[in-house]
Parts: sequence; structure tokens; C-alpha cells
Amino acid sequence: MRVLVCVKRVPAPGAKINITADGQAVDTAYLAFTTSPHEECAVEEAVQLVERHGGEATVLTLGPAEADEQLRYAASLGVAKAVLLPITEADWDPQRTAAAIAGAIRDLEAAEGAFDIILFGNESADSGGFQVGVRVARALARPIVNGIKGIEVGDGSVRARREAEAGVEVYTIPMPVVLGVKEGINLPRYPTMKGRLNAKKVAVAQVAPVAEPGGQQMVTLLQAAEKSSNTVILGKGPEAAAAVVDVLEELGVLK
Repeated sequence: MRVLVCVKRVPAPGAKINITADGQAVDTAYLAFTTSPHEECAVEEAVQLVERHGGEATVLTLGPAEADEQLRYAASLGVAKAVLLPITEADWDPQRTAAAIAGAIRDLEAAEGAFDIILFGNESADSGGFQVGVRVARALARPIVNGIKGIEVGDGSVRARREAEAGVEVYTIPMPVVLGVKEGINLPRYPTMKGRLNAKKVAVAQVAPVAEPGGQQMVTLLQAAEKSSNTVILGKGPEAAAAVVDVLEELGVLK
């Protein structure tokens, strides 16, 4: 089985995001970067699929040269190959990104064979556009289902499960297929020391992305309003016990 997982380098969730003075980019001076949480689960799912069914997993990203860090992290978890589509701009629009990724996938498949399953995160942690995976699937003329919380591989097909308000939806889809994985499908593992050492030896292939700008254009970034909360001190020492009991009763913890 050949599995491809597409990831994105994003600011670490929970970090304070500042905008540059011109409103055109995120100020990255004091930011740490990571892989989007949904895509962390997609990487773990790719590794698990290969462990269960054999084959090979590849990780791919379109981003700056620094995204090599996210590719090697995926390699430290068990992904065999890594591909970087390097760009110098802060970000490409979803249409251009999807076109570049689809083109790179076609080239990889022409050289090494088709991917049975292509995994994306349900959405990225920064822009949250829900577009790239869908656009790539359409460009490759392959079926896609988003919001996936379970994957079972059968004979030439995949049973994909996602949660819905009425319960659970189950899709049986012929391979090759594209799936948008949602956080919670699994619990991502931590890399071992051996895995980290092996990741340093992985050759990250660089493929120049080719795609024209799409119809969407970023006009300006706006700083989100900061939310503050008030902390109430119930007391200090034994005299706070009665107030704590009152709060627990209000929460329904005590009856």
C-alpha cells in the first residue's frame, strides 16, 4: 500500500499571534511552528496503515525551507519519504496551493506508482479554509470525504467513518481515494530517539512547485480581539472551604 499524507507548517496552537505593521503577514519573530493538529493525526494514521497493511508512506508539504523540520518530524514517526515544494512567499492561495500539490502528486505517481490513499488534515490550524484537500481530489478526479474519524482498508476499497449529528456516517469508497482526517481519529505517537536519528538521514526531495495564482487574494490580516477572564479568589486556608463547597454544589458535583 502506498500512502501520501500532506501537511502544513503552522504557528504552534495557543501561541499569541501578532500581525506585521502593514497587515500583510503574521509576525513570526517569537513564534514556534508545528504541524496542524488534524495533520498530526493524518501522519499517525498513515504510519498505522502501513504497519497494518505493509507498503510505504510519504509526507509532502508546500511551504518555506524551514518546513523541512515538519517533514523530518513525520519521518521520525515512521514515514519513509519526504517531499518539499519550496516557496518563498508567506503563503499561497488555496487554488494555487492545490494546483501545485496536485501537479507534484501526478509527477510522483508517474515515477513510482499511484498512491492508494492520500490523507489531508480536515483543515489547517491557521487559515482553516477547508479547501486544499477538496481541490486536490477534484484535480486528480478522485473521491474525497472530509471529517474522517475512522479508516478501514478492504479489498480495493476503504470504509471511512465520520461523526454526524444523527450518529455515524460510513462511506465505502474505491481506491485510490483522498480523505480529510479529523483530530481524534487516533492518538499521535511521540518519536523515539532512534526515530529522530533516522529522520536526520532521510533525503528530503525538493520539487519546484508549478501553479498560477488563483482567484483568491489576501487583502489584509486583522488582529483578533483578545479575550480576558476574571479570577475570583475564594479565600485562603481553611476559611475557603465553605466557599469551595458552595461552588461545587453550583456545578452539580455535590448533591
